[in-house]
Amino acid sequence: RALLAVSLNLMALLFSTTAFITTHWCEGTQRVPKPSCGKEKKTNCLNYSGNETANETNQNVVHYSWETGDDRFLFRYFHTGIWYSCEENINAAGEKCRSFIDLAPASEKGKTIQSRLFTNFISSISCCTSVPGETLFPKHARTYMSSRLCRCRPSDTGHPGVLWLSVVSEVLYIMLLVVGFSLMCLELFHSSSVIDGLKLNAFAAVFTVLSGLLGMVAHMMYTQVFQVTVSLGPEDWRPHSWDYGWSF
Repeated sequence: RALLAVSLNLMALLFSTTAFITTHWCEGTQRVPKPSCGKEKKTNCLNYSGNETANETNQNVVHYSWETGDDRFLFRYFHTGIWYSCEENINAAGEKCRSFIDLAPASEKGKTIQSRLFTNFISSISCCTSVPGETLFPKHARTYMSSRLCRCRPSDTGHPGVLWLSVVSEVLYIMLLVVGFSLMCLELFHSSSVIDGLKLNAFAAVFTVLSGLLGMVAHMMYTQVFQVTVSLGPEDWRPHSWDYGWSF
């Protein structure tokens, strides 16, 4: 039974580490405009007026394409993880990858404490110095209105970096799995008495359960970041359809 527990813990550790460094947490398709046809590209492109030579040599001629709707777009496959997002290269073979951290909105990556405090301070000053009725009301009335109107929200609507919290939680999740696996191995090979073995087993169970909870929280936070990136990320990256991949 102890050997089975160690084997399952090792399998979970390998799977979690592999998932952490791969780019298949979410996958789907992206809708991108078809490129113009040319000498090197004959398929999956827009052939204006059915004449490729005229399209390339004479730039002053108005060209027409009979393709409408989704026929004017290509649906390329993409997959993304915590670190990188890779999509199919429609102009050449292979894939092109870019950092998912750069794709995520600034509100999901977080800002420094100093920048948040400075922004809140500036917004408070701008709010409190623009009190209406500056020339219509006496001084004591303007003081009361200023104290009431200065309860404005800060302009920094971004919350602490959920993406970085997800990364930290994933790292802690793997570290706790390593601790649990080490305690199980210690119990299996170096326990001198039954009491010591039970103690090691109990601590290993606690660390394993905590790692599972942290992993679940990290996955939920990454899901939130990905959904926000789908809505607010760069337009050339936003997925047309997506689902969870095998890494998730």
